[in-house]
Amino acid sequence: MFASSITPEEIAALQLASFPGEIVVIDAEGEAFDKAVAYLKKQKVLGFDTETRPTFTPEQHSNGTALLQLSGSGKAFLFRLQKCGLPRPLASILANPAILKVGAATLDDVKGLQKIAKFAPKGFVDLQNQVWEWGIRDKSVKKMTAIILGVKISKAQQLSNWEAEKLSESQQKYAATDAWVCREMYLKLQASEKNPLTPEKNG
Repeated sequence: MFASSITPEEIAALQLASFPGEIVVIDAEGEAFDKAVAYLKKQKVLGFDTETRPTFTPEQHSNGTALLQLSGSGKAFLFRLQKCGLPRPLASILANPAILKVGAATLDDVKGLQKIAKFAPKGFVDLQNQVWEWGIRDKSVKKMTAIILGVKISKAQQLSNWEAEKLSESQQKYAATDAWVCREMYLKLQASEKNPLTPEKNG
């Protein structure tokens, strides 16, 4: 059984977690890109997320999705879309119903990706639409992670510049972690008994 919600104080008391595996940044097609696609194609469940450079004033122009993160259990790949685009082999993973891509608010992320390359999204799982089945009311990634995995994740890099010439180590860790925890949450939920929220509880 999971708690239905969690307080900021309860989250603060938890241990900080981040992606423990290898992080690979891809900014061009080539050998590294091909290896990434080969690895991802073998996975049944991937953590999924995207990042966009934040805009703080109406005058600031958004260039759209800057980063696509796909994570397996031991490797996370960060695709710098404004440098490498969304090549067909990568788009084919996003269109493959046999490879689950697990994230939060995935519809918005997919719409951003479809502006870069046309593909028919298949195999996407949005945790925000599912957690109620396990009695969870909170929908943010930070809160869901705390409730389901019992750890906290840092959001310090969320509003950083995702179009920077070089992504910092902190940015890489943040981006990989956000995708990875979605995969881990999904697997933990699948192994747990459901306890759906009733309409009264959900209100």
